[in-house]
Amino acid sequence: MAVKIRLKRLGKVRVPQYRIVVVDSRKKRDGRVIEEIGKYHPKEDPSYIDVVSDRAQYWLSVGAQPSDAVAAILKITGDFQKYHGLPGAEGTLKTADAKRDKLDIFNEALKEAHGSSGAAATTKKTAAKKSDANAEAKAEEPAPVTAGMSPEGAEDEGAAIEAAESKADSEPGTADADKLADKVADETGA
Repeated sequence: MAVKIRLKRLGKVRVPQYRIVVVDSRKKRDGRVIEEIGKYHPKEDPSYIDVVSDRAQYWLSVGAQPSDAVAAILKITGDFQKYHGLPGAEGTLKTADAKRDKLDIFNEALKEAHGSSGAAATTKKTAAKKSDANAEAKAEEPAPVTAGMSPEGAEDEGAAIEAAESKADSEPGTADADKLADKVADETGA
């Protein structure tokens, strides 16, 4: 029985992904295998190659014959040279750069968009807290002064409204909104 090391195709149309497998030479391309010893994804940049070196060395030592494609892959990883005792056993395998964190990329884009270095990503909860804080700050601001009213008159009007509200709170049911508005208007002289 002849044993081969060849590729088993997986993946979608136009996106091939292969497994490097040890198989009986009489079996189909994607049929039953003896052992999977690696992966090969040619569409990635650079191509993804992952071979279990000790298993590849073992199968080469017991006489398994690699196909042309697998022999090229084993030369890239250095397993073929290591088995035959040739120079260049380290191979020429290229690896992809480490991916940047998505949050870092987002924060950099946010800085560029707003032009401030202090801005950071916010979540819905943080945004809600900020809007609540803004609403409280607006509630604490003094009432705007209307035209024809002096600042002293505005302060008198605010004091009158507060007095009327506290009186209404202390005597529930005695004053409704219309009466309160009339009292305020009478006290301020408007």
